[in-house]
Amino acid sequence: MIKRIKRWLLLCLMGALFLVAWLTYYAISPLKLQPSSQEITIQPKSGLRSIANQLVAQGVLREPWRFVLIAKILNKEQYLQAGNYTLNKNVSPYQLLLSLNHGKTTQGSVTFIEGRTFMQMREKLTKNDAVKQSIADLSDPEILKLVGSSHKIAEGLFFPDTFYFDRNTSDVALLQISYDAMQSKLEKAWQNRDQNLPYQNSYQALIMASIIEKETGKASERPMIAGVFVNRLRLGMRLQTDPTVIYGMGARYDGNIRKKDLMTDTPYNTYTRDGLPPTPIAMPGLAAIKAALHPEKTKALYFVGKGDGSHVFSNNLDEHNRAVARYQLKK
Repeated sequence: MIKRIKRWLLLCLMGALFLVAWLTYYAISPLKLQPSSQEITIQPKSGLRSIANQLVAQGVLREPWRFVLIAKILNKEQYLQAGNYTLNKNVSPYQLLLSLNHGKTTQGSVTFIEGRTFMQMREKLTKNDAVKQSIADLSDPEILKLVGSSHKIAEGLFFPDTFYFDRNTSDVALLQISYDAMQSKLEKAWQNRDQNLPYQNSYQALIMASIIEKETGKASERPMIAGVFVNRLRLGMRLQTDPTVIYGMGARYDGNIRKKDLMTDTPYNTYTRDGLPPTPIAMPGLAAIKAALHPEKTKALYFVGKGDGSHVFSNNLDEHNRAVARYQLKK
């Protein structure tokens, strides 16, 4: 009797060792997926068995039970996370389990650049294959309504930055994040602004920031350029800034701005109209917003580009004309 029990225990032990060895071999063996990499999706609120079945349905596993058994043995089943994942060809079941355990989802990214327009922002979202497309047929006002904005013109209302997200995140969700970021940063900057600035509200400060963004080639000059424009507004002088004219020209702009363009009136032509244009002309970054709200204290009223991204600032028209002759008309 005792011999039978010993023999039975030995067989059980050998069977257990064989099962462990077999599962270990399975756990560390490459799945050899086809093609060389594969995108998979694990649905939210999925339990272990559901996840295993989803992996089978997506061609990752042949059957679910070995994966389920490994997860249970390793006590990983309660930590598996939903999301989108990219699997390489030779991923093993164990590596797959760790990826699901740590939530190493496939991330997409999109970068909205300072000085770009909302149209360019939309184009970038459209071309990003990680973004779920939903706004292709919507107008800008319709998009603004979706993100909770009362504005009708989208320009400048979204914050330029790099945003990381799970694949198949919708374009509206990304725009919402960018919009909320701009409103938060603008409001905080507005609350800490210098006193007696010639803006009626934070939106006008945003308009100014967009102009500063487009005019500045050298980051350190932003406060000085802001100082020039603020001085002009206080004196009732026209801003006379080319980027606003170019924005108002729209598709007519061919890379060159001519005298007739400066004389052709549009709502954005700051050579023909007083004050600020009606909306921002691009996405300003935080540095431009801060410059608009903390301009350099200067007497300068003019500036001209030197050709290297920097500018010469002048307090009066005679000084400015000499700078123009030196840097713009020297050829």
